[in-house]
Amino acid sequence: MLCCTSLLMLLFFVPALLISASSVEEEHYGVRYATACEVCKILALELENRFHDTAKSHDVIETGYTFDSDQRAKKQYKASELRLIESMDGICDVMLEYNIHKERKDSNRFAKGMSTTFQTLHGLVDKGVKVDLGIPYDLWDKPSAEITNLKTQCEDMMEKHEADIEQWYYHHQQQQSLIQYLCQDRVLPNDNHHSDTAACLTETTLPSKEEL
Repeated sequence: MLCCTSLLMLLFFVPALLISASSVEEEHYGVRYATACEVCKILALELENRFHDTAKSHDVIETGYTFDSDQRAKKQYKASELRLIESMDGICDVMLEYNIHKERKDSNRFAKGMSTTFQTLHGLVDKGVKVDLGIPYDLWDKPSAEITNLKTQCEDMMEKHEADIEQWYYHHQQQQSLIQYLCQDRVLPNDNHHSDTAACLTETTLPSKEEL
C-alpha cells in the first residue's frame, strides 16, 4: 500500500516539478517562451500570407490519366489541394526567421529582423567595444531558446490542427480569418496547458524591420 501511495505521489509531483523547472528557467535566465496564443497567431499570419501570395496565380491544374488534355478534369490552382499542401509545407521553418525582441512586452516580441538591443550591441562591436554576453560572438545571431521552442510548438500545433486548417481552407476562408477560425475558436478554448487568453490576437502586429 505504501508503494502504491508513493507511486501516486510521484505521478502527482513530477508534472509540477517540470512546470516549476520551466518557470525557474524563465525567471532566472530571462527566457519567456511563446504562449499558445502567440504561437497560433504567428502561424495563422504566416499561413494567410502564403495563401495571399498564391491566390494571385491563374494557373489551371489538369488531373486524370488520359493523354487527351480535353478529357482531363481542370481546376483552378487557387482552389486546389495542391495549393493547400504547398502553403502548409515547411511553414514552421519560417519561425526560425523570427527573433526575440525583449524590449517589447506583447506578442510583437516575436518578429522578423534584428532586435533593437542586438542592433546596438553589434554597433558597439563594430566600433571596437568589447561586449561580453557569455556566449561566442558567432552565436549571437543563432536562433534563441524562445525561437527554437516557437518552432517546436508550431509543429505540434500543425499536427493537432491540420484538419481544422483544411476545413477553413475549403469552407470558411471567405467568412472568417484564420486567426479567428483556428486560434480564437479552436486552439485556445481547447488548450489545457496554458492559462493565457486570446488577448494577443487583438494586439496590432507591427511591421517587421524587413518590411519598413
